[in-house]
Amino acid sequence: MQKNNYHRFHIPVMGIGFTLDTPVKVAKYGIDSVISIVDDIIIEQMREYYYTTLGRIYQPITKKDNDYRAGRITDYLNLVNSMVKDKFQKLKNQKFEQKLDLHKYFELLPETSPIKLLYKKMEKENDSVQKEKLQNELKDQLRCGAIDVNIMAKVDTVNYDSKGNALPEIYNDAMAALRGFANSDLDAAVILSAGLNPRLYTYFEEFNDFYPDENSYLKKRIILKVSDFRSALIQGKILAKKGLWVSEFRIESGLNCGGHAFATDGKLLGPILEEFKTKKEELQTELFSICQTALKNKGIQNFKEIPLTRLTVQGGIGTANEQQFLLDYYQVDSAGWGSPFLLVPEATNLDESTLQQLATAKKEDYYLSDASPLGVPFNNLRNTSNQQLIQERVDKNRPGSPCLKKFLTFNNEFTEKSICTASRQYQDLKLKELEETAVSQEEFDEKSKKILEKECLCEGLAVPALLANDAAKPKQIKAVSICPGPNLAYFSGTFSLKQMVDHIYGRAMILNQLNRENMFINELEMYVNHLKKEMNKSLNEWTTKQIKYFENFKNSLLEGVDYYKGIMTKMYLETEEYRQKSIQSLNAWEEKIQRIEIPQVSFA
Repeated sequence: MQKNNYHRFHIPVMGIGFTLDTPVKVAKYGIDSVISIVDDIIIEQMREYYYTTLGRIYQPITKKDNDYRAGRITDYLNLVNSMVKDKFQKLKNQKFEQKLDLHKYFELLPETSPIKLLYKKMEKENDSVQKEKLQNELKDQLRCGAIDVNIMAKVDTVNYDSKGNALPEIYNDAMAALRGFANSDLDAAVILSAGLNPRLYTYFEEFNDFYPDENSYLKKRIILKVSDFRSALIQGKILAKKGLWVSEFRIESGLNCGGHAFATDGKLLGPILEEFKTKKEELQTELFSICQTALKNKGIQNFKEIPLTRLTVQGGIGTANEQQFLLDYYQVDSAGWGSPFLLVPEATNLDESTLQQLATAKKEDYYLSDASPLGVPFNNLRNTSNQQLIQERVDKNRPGSPCLKKFLTFNNEFTEKSICTASRQYQDLKLKELEETAVSQEEFDEKSKKILEKECLCEGLAVPALLANDAAKPKQIKAVSICPGPNLAYFSGTFSLKQMVDHIYGRAMILNQLNRENMFINELEMYVNHLKKEMNKSLNEWTTKQIKYFENFKNSLLEGVDYYKGIMTKMYLETEEYRQKSIQSLNAWEEKIQRIEIPQVSFA
């Protein structure tokens, strides 16, 4: 299996374009990052950009080419892989005395890393022969960061030929993306997020790289992004029955994260991590038994021993102490730092205007919106250029997006062929329906606002990759959507890669002056607000099922508060004052939760 990296953090996928070429920028330093491969159109434009920049011949892959979507993805990933390998080799060829990227590689590492300690020893060595020996040893131990990819499993739209006929399901978006990754020369992992797609999971069986070789090595690996242990077990079993091993469970906070927010039923991150910690061995053993049986039945080489299963966590981490607690207490292998890296131009893509907007944003500028056409709560920033474009279109009486990419076409209210709720076609039809059914102007205004709030995320989350690299086409839509996690409210300004990594490892502090509670308490506040919001939606139409759901949600929050009171005392890196203030805050939240009244309605 792939060796663990020296770093204890990773950069998760962000949007579509924000991390589209992040490995090209940071992998040479041994930092793992993730590319979204949902959008082959933006990938094709980035192919053209990099081929041209490198002075190589660019051969377009057009819609006239067979299996063009997968072909674009495969070639782009191969291109990124070659660029990363080239940059990494150039770094290894540098001399230590030059104080260039080779020096930076070691400076970025955590202080406790064995290779960092060896580097410091080499720096102090005066004997030239011994110094050269240590330098060669250090270069031999260098490791490149991972080039992993992300597929939103449920974003699996049906595609059509030039005559309007539906193509076979292997040409669906997620299926083609998987094929594009599987056919690439990457030795890497695919992260599956946003739900379970049985058809996609079955398709994994078509590719040999997801099965162990004679040395039990997996060239292509599977990572599941999950919100709780039950989801991990269910999905892990589905894959294991196909002989497919899950190499990592990536646990993400339901609400304290960027992008789409998939709230749990009141289960908080701490208790979820505790369950993974106590049941990890049980999980591995059960999945291994199922997987070995499946491999044997398929006539495929079995694993020689239980493969590595990594546990990682992400969502709302803001300090070195928080990260270290997650690593030590919950025994996770890595912590994901996403949104803060939006403020690091060395690592991610963002146009200058949106970057400055983020750098100066206030806490109230971050909010959970209904802007996503998927119908899932979406973390957002107020007054983005995409939101301004939406208003301009409304003012011109031309609401909605032209819907050029069609990746989020899932609505069949008015049409046989699915369309997107952010599209001009859908919004025209929906507003006409509303005009005919609304009983008052107030009702029309309220409901139309929700219709018009939908953003074209296909364009808005992708175009930053082109804007940052000055690669956008003249007539291309350049309005940007941004999906930062609410934790970004505690970071102001822009930072170098070194400044951000130093903050992660406790060598620097770059938080702004806002009072920031522990990440677990911040998430708790979000869940309390979410519960109240969901209850307000149901005030006039309570059902027995809803009442039971809200009661369970409330009880889960109270159980979480009780759990946090216990582990706060174990945060040994924090001061006694910090721990006591956190417990006082938890007591206050406990009272607020207890005061939430869930009406008991008679259904006689």
